[in-house]
Amino acid sequence: METRSTPERRSEYPASSLPARAGAGFKSAHFADIEAAAPGVGFFEIHAENYMGAGGPPHAQLMRLRRDFPLSIHGVGLSIGGAEPLDREHLRRVKSLVDRYAPAAFSEHLAWSTQGGRFLNDLLPLPYNSTTLAHVVAHVDEIQETLGRPILLENPAAYLRFQSSDYSEIDFLLEIARRTDCRLLLDVTNAYVSATNLDFSAEDYIDAFPMSYVEEIHLAGYAEDADEIGDLLLIDAHCAPVQQGVWRLYDRALTRRGPVATLIEWDNDIPPWPLLLEQATHAEQFLKSRRRAAVDDAGSEALHDGVG
Repeated sequence: METRSTPERRSEYPASSLPARAGAGFKSAHFADIEAAAPGVGFFEIHAENYMGAGGPPHAQLMRLRRDFPLSIHGVGLSIGGAEPLDREHLRRVKSLVDRYAPAAFSEHLAWSTQGGRFLNDLLPLPYNSTTLAHVVAHVDEIQETLGRPILLENPAAYLRFQSSDYSEIDFLLEIARRTDCRLLLDVTNAYVSATNLDFSAEDYIDAFPMSYVEEIHLAGYAEDADEIGDLLLIDAHCAPVQQGVWRLYDRALTRRGPVATLIEWDNDIPPWPLLLEQATHAEQFLKSRRRAAVDDAGSEALHDGVG
């Protein structure tokens, strides 16, 4: 359902085999509830760095979960946007995890998080210029060659602009995807947060996003704060239900993209399983509505062709 007419190179192999269903981030605190009843979600996602140990209860739970559900692995520590070389040992451990669980998708962030061998425990922004583009392209190529698969690259939440940026964020992401044949993970909440913080149109961002590369969507709740002059500042905190403005933006994205795997992220102030399931069920309703609309559109076109 792509509407942009841009020449986009695509491999015959998708980066994701996740179903076009709503999924949830897996937390060990929910395992008993998930085991007790059919959870009603299409897939689960984990953070790679939480499962880099050799074994124990986390892996026992994950092996059990993997038997019944597609799995998405989401990295937070490869520092794809960094100027320094990738941490080869960290990448080796990611590969070991991917080989072990053969996930339906592996994704990472357009951000950096390491400096001088130190991990900074944050996803930090980068300027969108030719220098950083070369670093990111080289890093994505190295990761994909090591993992033996294309990856999904996620748009960041932004709190500032760099004067040295020569590309818009969308053009920067699109250029990375064209050069590396990676795919994109559209975080709708990040788009909403960035638009609010930097005062641009979230709707225009979604309308311009290269949807033919999108193979997964993320939704999450944000936190509200204020900047140094008292203006509203949104924080991508993954600590609350998805807010109405994000749901509306999600519906707009689905109108362009069509049904696609959609994850509910909730990583802080973890809720009871029923509340997380309720959020996933709400996303599932949007996906069902978009499927019905696609069927109706196809029926209308067939009727029109028949009359013609």
